[in-house]
Amino acid sequence: MAERSCADDSPPTSTHHAQVPALESRRRRALATLLALPALLAAQARAAGVWPERPVRFVVPLPPGGSYDYLARLLGDQFRVAFNQSFVVENRVGADGRLGIDHLVRQPADGQTIGIISSTHVVHPSLVRQMPYDVLRDLAPIGLIAKAPFVLVVHPGVPVDSVSAYMALARAQPGKLTFGSSGVGSPFHLAGELMKRMAGIDMLHVPYKGSSPVISALLGGEIMSAFAALGPVLGHIQAGRLRALGIVDSQRTRVLPAIPTIAEAGPLPGYGLDSWLGLVAPAGTPAEIIDRIGSELNRTVQNPEFAEQRLIRQGYDPFVSTPAAMRETMVSDLARYARLIRDANIPAE
Repeated sequence: MAERSCADDSPPTSTHHAQVPALESRRRRALATLLALPALLAAQARAAGVWPERPVRFVVPLPPGGSYDYLARLLGDQFRVAFNQSFVVENRVGADGRLGIDHLVRQPADGQTIGIISSTHVVHPSLVRQMPYDVLRDLAPIGLIAKAPFVLVVHPGVPVDSVSAYMALARAQPGKLTFGSSGVGSPFHLAGELMKRMAGIDMLHVPYKGSSPVISALLGGEIMSAFAALGPVLGHIQAGRLRALGIVDSQRTRVLPAIPTIAEAGPLPGYGLDSWLGLVAPAGTPAEIIDRIGSELNRTVQNPEFAEQRLIRQGYDPFVSTPAAMRETMVSDLARYARLIRDANIPAE
């Protein structure tokens, strides 16, 4: 047997001790990669134009608890699931909704801020001399969410049960029939002014500061009638505390399908003001983002369960539109409300 050399007298090298530094190095590299992953993904998202790369702000220009806030939070929950990102509602209140929209139009047009408006916002340009923004130029329509139908309601003590009888009472007692609204120049006020002009009748307008005082005054018999949003008075109608005579909108509502429109019940051909709510973004927001939000919005409101449980039962008629169709609605309504305000001699603030 050959003898071992001197070199062979040293103990054999341990592979375990040699692997430890290499294993620790790999662990450190993996940890560093993991920690850098969020920044890397964000950079890739920006490079690829992926949206949304962070939580989206959802501007609501009126206080919590109203129609705007309800629909924004409802849609925000749906969008969070669809886009795998939070939609954070921001209530920016003041000037009948103008302050919030003024804030919205000043945000970067990157899709990270959207907002909600209604037909009231196309009334403002005819009522306010110094508008801080141009509702057509500074906003990019995304799509209509729903219509919030108005209804003509009377106190049960008023001896009328139809639109035609209501107008006959106004003709018999010029200036005596009172109707309330949430304020001078509000769409509810303009609905009454439109009836006065088209039917050739004289009624007394009684303005209040908001919808809740109008309903309280009507229930208490302080005023005889009101043009009001259907949602807040629906329960009172169903309980018999108020009597619904006609729908102000151009079509009957799915909420109370048995109630005729004022146009058909008057009859008052051509009468009708459609009240709507819709989503907007700052002008210049990429069309790809507008289309993605709009497509998800339409998919949501067309869902039968969502439409029935979340919209119709709350007094809203689901509505589907494109950005272009919403812009057409805004343009035509702006012109129509301007004529109404001019004809009613309502001065601008």
